[in-house]
Amino acid sequence: MKAKILNLGICLIVLTIETAFAAPPPPPPEVVINGVSGFKDTPLQPDAPYHVHDPERPQPPVVTPGTFSTQEKPGKPPSDALLLFDGSDVSQWRDKDGKPAVWKVEDAELIEGKGDIFSKQEFGDIQLHLEFKMPPPKGNGQSRGNSGVFLMGKYEVQILDCYTNLTYADGTVGALYGQQPPLVNASKPPGEWQVYDILFTAPRFAADGKVEAPAYVTILLNGVLVQNHQSYRGPTNWRVLTQYSPHAPTGPISLQDHGNPTRFRNIWVRPLK
Repeated sequence: MKAKILNLGICLIVLTIETAFAAPPPPPPEVVINGVSGFKDTPLQPDAPYHVHDPERPQPPVVTPGTFSTQEKPGKPPSDALLLFDGSDVSQWRDKDGKPAVWKVEDAELIEGKGDIFSKQEFGDIQLHLEFKMPPPKGNGQSRGNSGVFLMGKYEVQILDCYTNLTYADGTVGALYGQQPPLVNASKPPGEWQVYDILFTAPRFAADGKVEAPAYVTILLNGVLVQNHQSYRGPTNWRVLTQYSPHAPTGPISLQDHGNPTRFRNIWVRPLK
């Protein structure tokens, strides 16, 4: 009897070992639909009517990447970008009254002139690229190379010569002016082209005007992260706190005239859906 029990135990051990090291069953074969392979026997996604690895899930649109700029030459934008300034003219811009913008174009560069300018097209969520160059150092603090880019015409990202130039932190280059200083100062010297890459999410308002979600922005200055999905507390103001009031879901991109001859080039935008 003991021998039978021992043999049975040995058989169970062998069976357990064989089961543990047995090859897993092969996965079900992929299906091919419209030339795309995938699976239809997998769970449904919780936020979309598609299976995990679903071959019928729509493909992303194809975008041809642009090229990087050098100090000598601006790069090319992605194939789906809208050019706001390509070095030729200011036809994509207007003044605050809707009249043609009066900023000058010189050597394929846009020179800050009289009065703020506004894009003729209006945008909500965007990816924005612009390049700027500070004039030779003159003055200090906020009087050196001051300008700004306003998203939706309301939410400023500060432009300022902050290369060995100190001022209040929430007014430095890369700041959400009057609200949030940048994570770091990634400035280049005056006379060198600098680059902003900005991802902006417009605020959302409920039917009763209450804020459902604030505006958010992520900013890279010269390839360095200076704002990481940072919220705005409201539209930009000077010397006072701010708060939201409901407004349209789109607005223009605005470049600020602050009395300094800051130069711009290669301005393009990609609306985000």
